[in-house]
Amino acid sequence: MKYRLLAIALAIGLLAALGAGVALADKPLKVDERGNETAWEASGAGCTKIQSEEIYYSADHYLGGEPLMVGFDPYGYNYQAHMFKGSYFNSYAGGAGFPAYTGDDIAYLADNPSAEAHWAWPYRDVQLAMKWNDAWIANTDCDGDDGLLDRHQGLPSYSGSGAWLTNHQSGEDISGTEVCKWNYFVKIVAAPADANSIGGIWYAADETEIGPAIWGAFAIIQDVTNDPCFGMQGLQYLSLDHAGFGGW
Repeated sequence: MKYRLLAIALAIGLLAALGAGVALADKPLKVDERGNETAWEASGAGCTKIQSEEIYYSADHYLGGEPLMVGFDPYGYNYQAHMFKGSYFNSYAGGAGFPAYTGDDIAYLADNPSAEAHWAWPYRDVQLAMKWNDAWIANTDCDGDDGLLDRHQGLPSYSGSGAWLTNHQSGEDISGTEVCKWNYFVKIVAAPADANSIGGIWYAADETEIGPAIWGAFAIIQDVTNDPCFGMQGLQYLSLDHAGFGGW
């Protein structure tokens, strides 16, 4: 089941591709019942937009030093719209220094033979769609000095930031002579600042289970898997706290 292997590494390519841009804190306009900031006053002249061509791919990216593109780039990222759509391998390829994979294995490996050794290469046929919010990665640079998109809305880390990400993967499994089409959907949120991680599970301050920990500071709050080859259908996990994106 490819999605089970991929789940532990979702979206790291997204973060690595852009480097570490951290915004200075803007004035909060809204705070939820837990005290988490949920909306910020725009910085106006203090923020640089992608359209300015002054926000760049990170130095170690294949497109390093080039301005981020408005709309979809060759890999499938649309940073302006907070989304990715394309080959799972392509979500990592640029950050690993490779050009975008276009579906022709022979031609691609002839030009990029070392790509075959990248851990994500076997998953090049998996289709991936990602969506995220401003707290995960914004579409502006508001700190004004690094040329990179900001993340976690001016806070020192993702903890309590309200950041969220969705992943939707699809592909094919083979079990004996049977070929099955599978799909996998997951919601991931940054754990609240007052949450506790115990035994690989995040718990709210009132000890309600939030969900399995992933990448340290994040929790899975919903998992939907459909794979007839392995007898999996529908909801596999739902947070006992809540499965919406607000209030974290």
